[in-house]
Amino acid sequence: MTMVLLTSVTLLSIYSINLLLICSKETGCMVYEKLGEQVFGTTGKLVIFGATSLQNTGAMLSYLFIVKNELPSAIKFLMGKEETFSAWYVDGRLLVVVVTFGIILPLCLLKNLGYLGYTSGFSLSCMVFFLIVVIYKKFQIPCIVPELNSTISANSTNADMCTPKYVTFNSKTVYALPTIAFAFVCHPSVLPIYSELKDRSQKKMQMVSNISFFAMFVMYFLTAIFGYLTFYENVHSDLLHKYQSKDDILILTVRLAVIVAVILTVPVLFFTVRSSLFELAKKTKFNLCRHVLVTFILLVIINLLVIFIPSMKDIFGVVGVTSANMLIFILPSSLYLKITSQDGDKGTQQIWAALFLGLGVVFSLVSIPLVIYDWACSSSGDEGH
Repeated sequence: MTMVLLTSVTLLSIYSINLLLICSKETGCMVYEKLGEQVFGTTGKLVIFGATSLQNTGAMLSYLFIVKNELPSAIKFLMGKEETFSAWYVDGRLLVVVVTFGIILPLCLLKNLGYLGYTSGFSLSCMVFFLIVVIYKKFQIPCIVPELNSTISANSTNADMCTPKYVTFNSKTVYALPTIAFAFVCHPSVLPIYSELKDRSQKKMQMVSNISFFAMFVMYFLTAIFGYLTFYENVHSDLLHKYQSKDDILILTVRLAVIVAVILTVPVLFFTVRSSLFELAKKTKFNLCRHVLVTFILLVIINLLVIFIPSMKDIFGVVGVTSANMLIFILPSSLYLKITSQDGDKGTQQIWAALFLGLGVVFSLVSIPLVIYDWACSSSGDEGH
């Protein structure tokens, strides 16, 4: 199931990038928002701004969620405390606020965050390290099942719970496709990277995109497969949080590396969102008071969302069925169809683009109601308990 979804989204994302590069070549635009404005006017600019801002905000929320979930465990490990230990100073909600305003805020207040671009390589190295540890732990951690009174039923349960299921459907399955779509969105960055390529060509940028998507596909697939084969039906949406041995130095190292990587990545995403907001408001001239005020207000809002949103799957679900769907399916195909509407020689390509647009619409019509239904059922279940 994971293989099918990952492969499908990877191939569809590659096709989406192809449409986007064709649109850029036809119009000469190297910025997603300006491309939307040239093709659809102010409405197009606003829609793309909303989709890219929501996507980047969702990414920031997911990163801060990692800080909220993993930093308490790392601190408990360093203190020599059990995972069940609780105190106000190891509360994830408090720690994420301290990290935000103690580390992230000063970085976000800088006028230029260009040097933080070097953290991308460090972040990727951390994810490769994380993947290696997940694979290693699969062969080190035995399958864990609940204790049962009956030996016969226990043996039966061991066989059932420690045998992989190739297709699994449950209440959380509705989040699978939105989460994968969220993970493959890089469209707002494609055109700026395209504009900076030496000896720029559409073929070269498409090759860069193909290699990047293939690398991400391999990493996501291996992480998902080996994570599932370690914990089976007990696997958690936050995989790293499942490794809770207080004596495991390797897991502590992974936790700290991932925490540092996401903390340093948040300001880069924040800088993009704030710049787009100023561009939309046509306040591009630097003003210190406005710069500080907007930064502080946005970080407060983001922290409130991180504190009160129950889990990362809710972030992935919302962003996946909205902005990710717009950026991957609906916007590239709509832009392509509009730009080539007067070109009779591209009839076949237009049919494929129209089908791609239809797929995005179907994705929205199916996924959004299912996510809302799961929320409703979860709320009812919580009230029942």
